[in-house]
Amino acid sequence: MSRIVSIETGRFDYAFAGEFKFFRPDSDGTVRRPSVLLRLTDEDGRQGWGQAVPIPSWTYETVETIETTLSLYLAPILLGADPTDIDDVHSRMNQAIRPGFSVGQPLCKAAVDLACYDLVGKQKGQAVCQLLGGATRRALTLSWTIASPDMQMIERQLEEGRERGYRHFNIKVGSPQSPAYDLELARKVRAFAPDCFLWADANVGYSVETALDVLPRLADVGVDVMESPLPPNQIRGYQRLKRQGALPVLMDEGIISPVELNEFIALKMLDGVALKPARNAGIRPTWEIVNLLRAEGLLVLGSGLADPDLSLAASAHVFAWADIDYPCALNGPQFLADSLAGSALRPDRDQLTIPTMPGLGLSLDERAEAALTKCG
Repeated sequence: MSRIVSIETGRFDYAFAGEFKFFRPDSDGTVRRPSVLLRLTDEDGRQGWGQAVPIPSWTYETVETIETTLSLYLAPILLGADPTDIDDVHSRMNQAIRPGFSVGQPLCKAAVDLACYDLVGKQKGQAVCQLLGGATRRALTLSWTIASPDMQMIERQLEEGRERGYRHFNIKVGSPQSPAYDLELARKVRAFAPDCFLWADANVGYSVETALDVLPRLADVGVDVMESPLPPNQIRGYQRLKRQGALPVLMDEGIISPVELNEFIALKMLDGVALKPARNAGIRPTWEIVNLLRAEGLLVLGSGLADPDLSLAASAHVFAWADIDYPCALNGPQFLADSLAGSALRPDRDQLTIPTMPGLGLSLDERAEAALTKCG
């Protein structure tokens, strides 16, 4: 056992490529993907890296709240902790930052969780997927994200996906688009790729009545699953959609920990979950969520939101361990024009190879260390 003796954090923003509604230009007109890096050092000098990926338009956490929470509230209670006791690490964090409806500041806590897994993997000489129990697949199949309110842009996005070797597509539906536009979009993608797995994500953008009307019509034009049609507090709406049974209904927003998932399953609200370890406070809670879904015979799909480097690697390890055979909507390689890890996580066509080195399996360039400041 080698305890944590040093904690460092720092912001790193990635250059962005393409159009995605969650990412808007800064005041200088440049689109960036913000992140907060975290590095833990143990008594033997080994280092583990983590990363938080806040986007205020997607979740309530910001770069600033993550940086201050890490440095002022979590770092003091994590110094001296044993990174191999991941349940104790989460208990400490959840005592320092209490839950609201669910886990408080899960994106922030994900950075710590990832760094602990990276550190423990290096201590034991094992990749994260081995720490979880092993993986049967060496690569994940990725899905290409189609998202624009402009149909001409949609056509360009489809062609770009095909040119880069992608065979499966996920589409963004719901507000500010109309249901008629969503149906046209789904028809176009299905005609473009007749054999693809077509995954629609409304990002909680439908009302209950609109969702009840449009889901059967989306099924008729070839959509395979619907993710997050409603806000997660619309419990009776989700129950109605599940009873309707037009499409398998996945939840994403609202699934932060196994606790609410267990309740939502009992309330018959969903057919599965689109997993995001970054949202689920990291690898350990996601591991529990997967085990619960498997025990209930529900769908397990892998997702993300333009995850860079460390967050992307964590998702890849978890999804490989979970043996997800659906195409994963990990679109960081699609939308990010920069990487701290070089080509380590560059897909070969639509295949993302799982890192095999210990921990998360990445070596970061000098910009990562330059971004860090010691806590305390």
